[in-house]
Amino acid sequence: MNDEQLLRYNRQIMLPQIDIEGQQKLADAHVLIIGMGGLGSPASIYLTAAGIGRLTLVDFDKVEITNLQRQIVHRTRDIDQAKVDSAKRHLLEINPAVQISTVDIRPDQQTLSKLVQQADVAIDASDNYQTRFAVNGACVAHRVPLVSGAAIRFEGQISVFDKRLDDSPCYNCLYPQFGDEEETCSENGILAPVVGIIGSTQALEAIKIICGIGEPLVGRLLILDALSMSWRSMQLKRDPACSVCSTQVEEQNEC
Repeated sequence: MNDEQLLRYNRQIMLPQIDIEGQQKLADAHVLIIGMGGLGSPASIYLTAAGIGRLTLVDFDKVEITNLQRQIVHRTRDIDQAKVDSAKRHLLEINPAVQISTVDIRPDQQTLSKLVQQADVAIDASDNYQTRFAVNGACVAHRVPLVSGAAIRFEGQISVFDKRLDDSPCYNCLYPQFGDEEETCSENGILAPVVGIIGSTQALEAIKIICGIGEPLVGRLLILDALSMSWRSMQLKRDPACSVCSTQVEEQNEC
């Protein structure tokens, strides 16, 4: 780590839980972010500023004027541009040392599997169940920690699913596939700071996982009520009948 890096990350390195060793872990890490909207924006900004070595940004969408109220990595001049290109440009202005790769297509299961396999941590900042289930399946298959977040109206939630731990639930344990009706921000609305809080917390959880510090939200679901500014914590357990992770555990036990 050179003098410029020591100076840039000085306030983090001062923390005994981080120190130079933790900062080097961040520099060596590769984080995959699926979705460069309301959640992916603050998550990517804080990870970039914190000194993550490599980011892969995935989003097939273009910047629209309705995005700018909450998707803070984009600017008015970026309207009609690919979100991943807009995000990459602004993130490199924050920290040019970060290596940023972009994927501006809707990834199929095979592509997601390859992307997840290359990452140390995956952040699901998508806005639909189909993508969330696909990302979860890839993370379970490759035992890559998944930081999952969601937000709508005045509410948000976040959890970590880490199948390196046999007793960790997966996203499918919490939401069996297509069990709930999908809600969207375009139909229900979203207050901008709510996605900022959840997305920033996703970045925090990713840093904790990479540095091996604190207690990541494995087996816990945090639920935010922004109107009362209160957090509720729910314990999550692995579903032994889960169609995704129970099969994976059985296969590992047979090996």
